[in-house]
Amino acid sequence: MKNKKVVIVMPAYNAEKTLKKTYQDIPAHLRKNIILVDDGSHDKTVVKAKKLGIETIVHPQNRGYGGNQKTCYTLALSKGADIIVMIHPDYQYDATLVEELIRPIQQGRFDIMLGSRIRTRAEVLKGGMPRWKYAGNRFLTIAENTVLGRNLSEYHTGMRAYTRSALQQLPFHKFSDDFVFDQELLISAVYSDLRIGEITVPTKYFPEASSINFRRSTEYGLSTLVTLVKYVLQKFGYHSPIFKS
Repeated sequence: MKNKKVVIVMPAYNAEKTLKKTYQDIPAHLRKNIILVDDGSHDKTVVKAKKLGIETIVHPQNRGYGGNQKTCYTLALSKGADIIVMIHPDYQYDATLVEELIRPIQQGRFDIMLGSRIRTRAEVLKGGMPRWKYAGNRFLTIAENTVLGRNLSEYHTGMRAYTRSALQQLPFHKFSDDFVFDQELLISAVYSDLRIGEITVPTKYFPEASSINFRRSTEYGLSTLVTLVKYVLQKFGYHSPIFKS
């Protein structure tokens, strides 16, 4: 996989203030294949992206975080990507580590790689993650590991990489258009026996970094638990469209 095509996708919404810094942190030789999908931003995200020479696709109206990713992955696959990296352009994740993220995929060891923000509680909180968000992250991750039989440190990161075959196997167009898209994808991947690995990336929370509020976080958490229930029911023969038949 070392000589395979890498495409980086950025699902963007009001990322004007952080896009350039995120872009500049991406290793230079990987910047030639970046796709930004703007989901109806109200700021100058599109203008900034075009000035940076990034291929930019604009949703005429907001389709939601999951809907944005559906466009991202469809475009990346259509361009012949062998490895697809998704990174939020909000500068919360260390884009200098993209090569470290994809190396295990290039070596054929994993189908999906996650950039986990969770190494130690002290490190995460020092990075600015709110305590209530950290607690929710830990609760959901423990629940997912328990149900799915995995031992990942985080399922809720906005920095990920996939092989082409992994995305082609997963029915991601049937997933939610909302934030739970990420969890439906990973839980569906576990059901399909895809290999999931992770590296640690530093946490950076600051006012311009995107973050959903407490109410939306609660909805996201409940939707994640519902997806786990669907996984269990799928094992007992009750089919859900988010799982490969």
